Amino acid sequence: MGDLEGLLVVSVEQAVAAPYASGRLADAGARVVKVERPEGDFARRYDAHVNGGSAYFVWLNRGKQSLALDLKQDGDRALLGAMLARADVFIQNLAPGAVERMGFAPAALRRAHPRLVTCSISGYGSTGPWREQKAYDLLIQAESGLCAVTGTPDTPSRVGVSVCDIAAGMTAHQAILQALYARERSGAGRAIEVSLFHAMADWMNVPFLQHRYGGATPGRVGLKHPSIAPYGAFACADGKALLIAVQNEREWQRLCADVLGRPELATAEGFAGNAARVANRAAVDGLVAAAFAERAREEVIALLAAAGIAYGRLSDLDDLEAHPQNRFIQVATENGPVELLAPGAVVAGRSERYGAVPALDEHGAALRAEFAAPPPAGSGRT
Repeated sequence: MGDLEGLLVVSVEQAVAAPYASGRLADAGARVVKVERPEGDFARRYDAHVNGGSAYFVWLNRGKQSLALDLKQDGDRALLGAMLARADVFIQNLAPGAVERMGFAPAALRRAHPRLVTCSISGYGSTGPWREQKAYDLLIQAESGLCAVTGTPDTPSRVGVSVCDIAAGMTAHQAILQALYARERSGAGRAIEVSLFHAMADWMNVPFLQHRYGGATPGRVGLKHPSIAPYGAFACADGKALLIAVQNEREWQRLCADVLGRPELATAEGFAGNAARVANRAAVDGLVAAAFAERAREEVIALLAAAGIAYGRLSDLDDLEAHPQNRFIQVATENGPVELLAPGAVVAGRSERYGAVPALDEHGAALRAEFAAPPPAGSGRT
């Protein structure tokens, strides 16, 4: 039995952030009804790389029921209203103001259904001068300052996945679970707002605090760490890159003695203490680079492992696919089974089950029949 079995989640959703949140609720056993436009969630057509399906859609929508509604039509709005009258959670990430114009303002829903948990996901939130502005992941990466600390000294860059959407989806998932737990005590739901901008701004607190209070604005340092040295990528004799992370003075002393063969460097001027090494990064990195360039990557790894120094290979996607630490799950899709990288959490003693990725409106007829009729006895919010 899933942890959230018996809960009904209705999500009027598209793209990434809301589907991420509802997808994790579905993984936990909640019944999730994904309300799509008649033409479908546009994320279905981001690409066709997964046996004809979209990578984002396959990743984010397993275990849901799909219902296509035209919310400009009275009958479809009435059906959504009937579902919400029995729902535990309502998630939506439509354009600013859209859900209110349709007659499903979260405040009104909460007055009608006090146990309902509502979660609205937007670009910038419902207050402030930019509340009406459209927002997509890359735009928020830029607006939030993330691009200012990502890339090389010459060129800002985006993070290679939709990190702002994912951050918002994770934040929404956390807030919904907290609200459901609180409802067990109070009997009352709550209204939640999550924005891409604020979710990423929270993640930006370390560079913000360094800049505001320390006057140490982090720069773009590529595959280096802006505030720790040595911490970054170095080429080995076979041309393969290896990253190391030195977190404390004990590790620095071991690196100097056991890997660089220069134990005196550990306490030399400009090398003793992380702050000194960051200020002297070019010299520190130069010494590490020279030592690594003398040996093949696996030889360097053997030295680092013996010295207790953290390291990581610079992997491409072929390396990721073959990585020995990988766990995989399999889900059904309308185009056949698909193997995905597994979710990050493992619960002792549990073998998780994952539902199928739905075809567009796959459950439409059954859901229309179910929610057009009066609710059966015992149904509704738990």
